Amino acid sequence: MNQNPLSENKMGVMPVGKLLVNMALPMIISMIVQALYNVVDSIYVSRVSESAVTALSLAFPVQNLQIGFAVGIGVGVNSFLSKSLGEKNQEQANRTAGNGIVLALICTVAFMLFGFFGSRPYFELQSTVEETVEGGISYISICCIFSLGVFIGILGERLLQATGRTVYTMISQGAGAITNIVLDPVFIFGVEALHIPPMGVAGAAVATVIGQWVGAVLVIIFNLKWNPEIRLDLQYLPLRSNVVKPILAVGIPAAIMNGIGSVMNFGMNQILQGFQETATGVFGVYFKLQSFFFMPLFGLNNATISIVAFNYGARKPERITKTLKFAACSALCFMLLGLLVFQFLPDLLLDLFNPSEAFLIMGRRALRTISWCFPVAAVCIALGASFQALGNGIYSTIVSLCRQLIVLLPAAYLLSLTGEVNNVWLAFPIAEAMSLLVTLILFIRIYRQKIKPLYNA
Repeated sequence: MNQNPLSENKMGVMPVGKLLVNMALPMIISMIVQALYNVVDSIYVSRVSESAVTALSLAFPVQNLQIGFAVGIGVGVNSFLSKSLGEKNQEQANRTAGNGIVLALICTVAFMLFGFFGSRPYFELQSTVEETVEGGISYISICCIFSLGVFIGILGERLLQATGRTVYTMISQGAGAITNIVLDPVFIFGVEALHIPPMGVAGAAVATVIGQWVGAVLVIIFNLKWNPEIRLDLQYLPLRSNVVKPILAVGIPAAIMNGIGSVMNFGMNQILQGFQETATGVFGVYFKLQSFFFMPLFGLNNATISIVAFNYGARKPERITKTLKFAACSALCFMLLGLLVFQFLPDLLLDLFNPSEAFLIMGRRALRTISWCFPVAAVCIALGASFQALGNGIYSTIVSLCRQLIVLLPAAYLLSLTGEVNNVWLAFPIAEAMSLLVTLILFIRIYRQKIKPLYNA
């Protein structure tokens, strides 16, 4: 690929409000499509049985961990690469991309091994219902063994985001999601005319993997042909400590942050299993539905990270603070909309999953209670983008620990002792309030240490 970097990257010159919309909107659209196909998986699987829905819920922590590692590497690469481009260090930018590819391949091998050897012990630990266990094993085994698509896809998207080419990420994610949506009923229920047998839960996994691979192929093409600011070449693949360390400095905390989410999901599933399997299914469905609002928020967050990291490297503090203000206000408005939807339309959302009466009653209460944390989460996530962009990813880890492990799980467990499952949902707004306090303290600290000094430089 010919190397022909632009003299001025738009992240350093375009008006901040316009820039954030320009970069975030394609990612928000692609994230909404991603959320749609996550929900479609569960909608189709709910037609199989309630145990099938529970199987997907129990599989979610592993799937989330897989995506978390991919995103961790991608965020680390994105942050360091954007900073390198802001400093106009082309060689370092190229090597960052190459080393990111190698790290993604290493993680792929680890998850393949789990798919072969760890999936059965994992599910047998959580359920004694045979249909749930066997369905979950088949689903997560396929997703892990063929996980190269998700790792390459997410890394490739971050390379495009780091140079401001977010429209291509929208195309790749959209194509992958649409592929999954179209193939879900084909593999789950089968097509006799095409001699495709019904595969049930395993069919949902096959559709997911094919969709991930479609997205991965597209981002490879886009980076090779239409991303001139990064040169992908074999000479940049050998790992270099001066490149790997800053990638991991941001990437490991980001991966741990997502890993914490997996531990939280696993722990919540264990607490809810103490009531009935319906509670676990409700929790899984909630996570699918809330992704319609959180996934776009993460799209905004990804754009914010790229812009802040670039302008930190270019030493433009005014653009950093303006970006964070725009991001926080936009995130808050969006999540207030999410709160209203969950408060006033819970039955409409739950009806998508063919619920029993008990499932509907429990789900209605869960959605209304948990969604009170949405506006608070918006501010935390928007300000948290500065932690990753400025190389202090450990701060994001601290916030996640407080939110999901230190506060959420203990609160959920204590509330479960009341014997009323609806009390357990109160743990979410309680934990989010604590995470807001921690986020504000850490943001003030990083602002004083890294942003404010730039004004005097």
